[in-house]
Amino acid sequence: MAVPREHLIDMYETMVKIRRFEERIRELYFADKLPAFDIAAGLIPGEMHLAAGQEPVAVGMRPHLKDGDAITATHRPHHLAIAQGVDLNKMAAEIFGRDTGLGRGKGGHMHLFSTEPSFGCSGIIGEGMPVAVGAAMAFKARGTANVALSFFGEGAANQGAFHEAINLAALWSLPVVFVCEDNAYAISVPKTASTAVTDNSDRAAAYGIPGVLVPDNDPVSVYEVMGAAIERARGGGGPSLVEIRTDRLWGHFEGDADAYRTDDFKEDMNERDPLKTFAQRLLADGVLSEADITEIADRMHTEVEAAIEFAMNSPYPAPEATLDHVFSERTVTL
Repeated sequence: MAVPREHLIDMYETMVKIRRFEERIRELYFADKLPAFDIAAGLIPGEMHLAAGQEPVAVGMRPHLKDGDAITATHRPHHLAIAQGVDLNKMAAEIFGRDTGLGRGKGGHMHLFSTEPSFGCSGIIGEGMPVAVGAAMAFKARGTANVALSFFGEGAANQGAFHEAINLAALWSLPVVFVCEDNAYAISVPKTASTAVTDNSDRAAAYGIPGVLVPDNDPVSVYEVMGAAIERARGGGGPSLVEIRTDRLWGHFEGDADAYRTDDFKEDMNERDPLKTFAQRLLADGVLSEADITEIADRMHTEVEAAIEFAMNSPYPAPEATLDHVFSERTVTL
């Protein structure tokens, strides 16, 4: 599949935006948390899971999306939200716990929710898979040409929700694509110690649907495979299972000592950093020039800084709003 030049440029720009956003969040996350790491302190209290290195997964699907498509993601969601076009200002504000955030500052970075575009994520492993099946069921019932994409880690492929969701989607031939982000580690547990099969994409055969492995962390390879899977779903062909071998360049969470991965393993990852290798490829192919690379970096930096400034200048939710927008128990008289 030939990739249009404008798509290559858009994918690279989005990768730069994602990486810059993650870097700035990482810098600000550690404010007042050191020298003795205090997870409850600082501008952004609580856990933080960043996706540096996994950008190809997000940008490879981006050009194939249409208005109304739905995405469910994991506790490591920023790259997917940015690629889908979730409002960067509101997302930053949510991460900082501000009232202007996607969830009025009450959800935090693991519980981002947007209606336009349709995006949701959760800290519960495998939670988004049945939700994506529900969205796909609604699309089919309404007769729209939309698709749902469910992203999950390789550890989630061992959850019951994985098998239940794929089984139902296959049975009802729903327009959903299941995408496994295989970064080789479920927290500190290597895939080889937790999963009986080498490739989770092979599990698709048990449900009579296509299973495709993207063995490299390459945006163009992801673009090609995701394009075929999304086209199949959009055209009424039913679900697919795509597995993408990718790299989590940083720890499972910020503050993770990451001692379970060897120095050689991490050095190899940094050598194949997709942001660097994709830039080199676009330069070699004449798609971008060195001046273009610099201009894109400056523009994405400006956009990210504006979102961070918006978030940090936004107010915190008022204390009296604590119980607003949540379910509450009510007495029902029969």
